[in-house]
Amino acid sequence: MLKQTLREHLGQSYSDGELHQWFDPLKVDMREDERCVRIAFPHCFFAQWFAREIQDAFESHLHGFFGPGYVVRYVNSAIAADNGHAPTRQTKAIDFPFGHQFSFETFITNKKNYFPLATAREVAKNTDVVFNPFIINGDGGSGKTHLIKAIANEVTKKYEPESIFFGSIEDLYNLYDVQFNDPFAARKHVERFEMIFVDEFQSIRRFRSFQPELVNIFNHFYDNKKQMVFAGSDKLAEYDFLDAKLKSRMEWGLIVALKSPDLDVRIRYIERQCKAKKIRLNKEQILGLGQRFSDLRFLQGILLKIYAFREFVHKDVTDQDFQQIINQTAGGEKRSIKPDVILDAVAEHFEIPKKDILGTKRHHRIVRARQMAMYLCRDIIGSSYPSLGRMFGGRDHSTALYAIKKINTLQENNRETKNLVTVLKKKCLDRGEQ
Repeated sequence: MLKQTLREHLGQSYSDGELHQWFDPLKVDMREDERCVRIAFPHCFFAQWFAREIQDAFESHLHGFFGPGYVVRYVNSAIAADNGHAPTRQTKAIDFPFGHQFSFETFITNKKNYFPLATAREVAKNTDVVFNPFIINGDGGSGKTHLIKAIANEVTKKYEPESIFFGSIEDLYNLYDVQFNDPFAARKHVERFEMIFVDEFQSIRRFRSFQPELVNIFNHFYDNKKQMVFAGSDKLAEYDFLDAKLKSRMEWGLIVALKSPDLDVRIRYIERQCKAKKIRLNKEQILGLGQRFSDLRFLQGILLKIYAFREFVHKDVTDQDFQQIINQTAGGEKRSIKPDVILDAVAEHFEIPKKDILGTKRHHRIVRARQMAMYLCRDIIGSSYPSLGRMFGGRDHSTALYAIKKINTLQENNRETKNLVTVLKKKCLDRGEQ
């Protein structure tokens, strides 16, 4: 009964033929008192093939099926019998504390991102700390967070989750500023971790005063051969806000760049999500989604809406339903446009040097250009008011708030301003897609 139920769960990701090849020959039972899943193989060659080809993916699916707190025990009685020994047992935790959906097996990729994936797997083996730090760069939606969490999940098979720090720069900063409020006690706490994983590293620009302490953390982990993994947008070479000592240390390690998912990856992602959620989309709909939207997180949101429609309305999605859901959602996709694209477009229109827009000059034309640039950064990228203040010469957030309100008011009362916003926004979006 257990094996059949587990087979149905695996059927969401594998065909019946694939399961017949590798799952059906297994003997599966469970010791509930030990929270242990026991797996036995038909012969030694099968066990060796299984460990090489399917074991990691199988453990990921087991965690998704059983939940946290279980272990899997492989009983290699066939191998032991061949060698004249007693049965051997290998017991492994199958917990994925950083999200069961984040594994190497669920990271959809192709040859374009083969190197980042291969090196991430190598780091996760942790047999020897060679790439330290290991840094993953890439645009939003390229899979940075998935990959860094996959590494963290993999190493928890060898280390207790409590011995691993995983968080953002802000989380790390808050250990010092909020939780301990004592830099020496906080540093001592961080140094107890065996590994450190930091996502959204680019946000260090918001915590420049924290960079010297990050150098101290780096020195401890590097000198003690404890792995550091960072993920962030843009290229490290473009982080002109980094402390010179910190930047040079970051460059000691291996830096890999994730390319944004191409059409092939997006279609495979849609197909996998449809299979897991039992969503019926035809080939034209899948291709249309993949061609229209490039961000996997945005695609996930659309597919979730389609799934919710089917669950609550209790019917399959028609072409008309599909188009309506897409049209209602399409306006929310975030473009991967950087502030420099907007600044260049505004500076070009107003015929003002970009440095003046970011500077302190108060000439009427410069102020108007600055307000327009702030408005477009807010409208297109979604920049917060504090981040706009920092971006435009370290101003207070109230300055950015005033600028947005000013442009909004002008658009309501002045057709020329409204047309200008439309023209500049289109120019920014066009340049961002080049």
